[in-house]
Amino acid sequence: MRPIVSYCDKLSRVGTLAFIALSGQAVAMTPASPRLSPPIVIAHRGASGLRPEHTLAAYSLAIDQGADFIEPDLVPTKDDVLVARHENNIAETTNVADHPEFAGRKTTKTIDGQAMTGWFVEDFTLAELKTLRAKERLPKLRPANTAYDGQLQIPTLAEIIALAKRRTTETGRTIGIYPETKHPTYFAKIGHPTDAKLVAELREAGWDSAKAPVFIQSFEVANLQRLHTMTKIRLIQLMDGEGGPADGAQPSYKAMITPEGLKAVAAYAYGIGPNKGMLWSDASPTTLVAEAHAAGLRVHPWTYRAENYFEPTRFRRGTDPAAHGDIAAEIDAGLAQGIDGFFTDFPLYGAQARDRAHGTVRAGVK
Repeated sequence: MRPIVSYCDKLSRVGTLAFIALSGQAVAMTPASPRLSPPIVIAHRGASGLRPEHTLAAYSLAIDQGADFIEPDLVPTKDDVLVARHENNIAETTNVADHPEFAGRKTTKTIDGQAMTGWFVEDFTLAELKTLRAKERLPKLRPANTAYDGQLQIPTLAEIIALAKRRTTETGRTIGIYPETKHPTYFAKIGHPTDAKLVAELREAGWDSAKAPVFIQSFEVANLQRLHTMTKIRLIQLMDGEGGPADGAQPSYKAMITPEGLKAVAAYAYGIGPNKGMLWSDASPTTLVAEAHAAGLRVHPWTYRAENYFEPTRFRRGTDPAAHGDIAAEIDAGLAQGIDGFFTDFPLYGAQARDRAHGTVRAGVK
């Protein structure tokens, strides 16, 4: 793996690297903006680069590979059970289309202003969902994952909590969860609010403090502000480079990353989860990490993926969209800016990068 030498001149705008991180070597580096917390690896939908996303198999593999947190996106069933799916439309992530008994439930809905056609979690009871099986969402980019199609169930939040607790005991490492509340305003409007239910389930698990191994994340603002009054669990404001919160609580995400905007976020959130592209202007670092830290906010960007299709041009290898680029160097470059954690579909690469940043290798990382 090549060193990140070619970017040192860019990184000097916000600080100086004490060491260059080389893949496969445990070397320390001083981040450009001093971290507020040791960096954590967040397994994005589990080890979703290697198993169908949001399945217990994906979460368990992520833990085996050294993830600190596993991330379930949460949506409610018809009988108000929180389950893990990236979207409430399950057409692309389950075999629901192969079940003739559910053919009549295919419909079109408008979610956060976008029309979608498919089958929706809120139209199924948990018992009905459990008759379905997960499938790979990106079969052209991750064809090996299709070998697991039809084998894995949709997990509930309760099952994910149980997995994290069991694996904490087995590994001797604290395995946390990092749930995202999906479309909270939409679900509240159709009579399936999720915030109180999420807090109640976490409280039942013994997690209701800032020291709990939990972060709650959302792209919306009002529900995080509401959660801030309901629980002491750490909250993360998700952000994208374009658009704004679906609840309309702020005009745009760009308005939220000004120094004043970040101070306002810090009034209710522990940190921000920006699109990783927001850390860069072309190949030059932006000031986002430093300005968020100045406001007291941790920075957990999303999502580091290995495939060339998702990699910035400078980290790609070859021209095959499905081939793996230099994800290790991309993560190292983010860590060199001082990020406090990051989401990745490939937790092994993430754990190795985390340990390089520490100058250590953690036991149990495979």
